[in-house]
Amino acid sequence: MPRLRIAFLASQAPIAEAALAELSAHHGNVAPQDAQFIVALGGDGFMLQTLHATEYLDAPVYGMNRGTVGFLMNEYHDHDLIQRLQDAEEEIINPLSMTALAADGSMHSALAINEVSLLRAGPQAAKLRITVDGKLRMPELVCDGALVCTPAGSTAYNYSAHGPILPIGSDVLALTAMAAFRPRRWRGALLPKKAVVRIDVLNPEKRPVMADADGKAVRDVVSVEIRSDPTIRHRILFDPGHGLEERLFQEQFS
Repeated sequence: MPRLRIAFLASQAPIAEAALAELSAHHGNVAPQDAQFIVALGGDGFMLQTLHATEYLDAPVYGMNRGTVGFLMNEYHDHDLIQRLQDAEEEIINPLSMTALAADGSMHSALAINEVSLLRAGPQAAKLRITVDGKLRMPELVCDGALVCTPAGSTAYNYSAHGPILPIGSDVLALTAMAAFRPRRWRGALLPKKAVVRIDVLNPEKRPVMADADGKAVRDVVSVEIRSDPTIRHRILFDPGHGLEERLFQEQFS
């Protein structure tokens, strides 16, 4: 039987680099563009980097945890990898597209698999105006920040901000506030996946705000538009019974 073409990628953590050396010696290592499978060795942060770097390739990505949390990763084993890849279950994730206008007039675009967040960048709370599909929904939100997340990202920053966990495969996005001051008890909203969210920064000179899409930051933004991008499909592989849906259940019942 021909050997599977696997591309092994690793974070800079010594434990990940050691796994890379061991697995490459046993299975070989091809370039991602030539691979049938891409195996990411690291934590969730490295998994996001790998998905972004390979988003236009057809090969699915199978992560093995050589980091900390590893929500998007499978357990690390140095044996039975071929069988695990062949038996793995696939999840499809569409990222969010962020278009941000900065105070200097420059435009910035980025994709986010987890969330797009707006965060205050000064000592005073941010003041934000929220429009959904062209309709003004909240004239003024005073807060430390706000985010829009995908189902895959709903257990990350969103969950820490007391946002809802979204089932994988649901056509829903979560809009969540961080430390909302006015309206004080506003906990956010659930939006259709096709919704276009625009967030304008009120009084940006006095209350500066930064935008972040999976670690790509833009400072001094005055407006940000966020939407799901159905043209990009991230294929993520999980061991049977340990996919994102099961992990979401575990998060809610732990």
